[in-house]
Amino acid sequence: MALTFEDTHNMIAFLTKLGASEGFHQIIDFLNVSSIKYALTVNPNIYVSVIKQFWSSVTVKKVNDVSRLQALVDRKKVIISEATIRGALRLAYEEGIECLPNEEIFTELARMGYEKPSTKLTFYKAFFSSQWKFLIHTIL
Repeated sequence: MALTFEDTHNMIAFLTKLGASEGFHQIIDFLNVSSIKYALTVNPNIYVSVIKQFWSSVTVKKVNDVSRLQALVDRKKVIISEATIRGALRLAYEEGIECLPNEEIFTELARMGYEKPSTKLTFYKAFFSSQWKFLIHTIL
């Protein structure tokens, strides 16, 4: 099967507040301080020949209960695991908040414009502002 690449794939995010981004400033602020900022804004060279070689030879291997992708690119073994992806995108495991108090969750949801305050921890995309719906749709 031939690979098809689109011009819109692998695009980076521009996290600056311009006139065209009006209405999205709150999301831009959120992304600029988030741990995924680098992953969204890095602009590496992506070579089609390398991608084709990788996907034409890739296999899934499991070593010590760790799944990884193994391929041959330019006659060299390439191994990709969750750890290598996290390292390349600077998504290293950080000691962070594991659990927020419910009150703080509801306060921040209200600040994001969540339209249906509740005391339950079930949230619906439909009750977010259109800008947050867009981000949620893009990420999920």
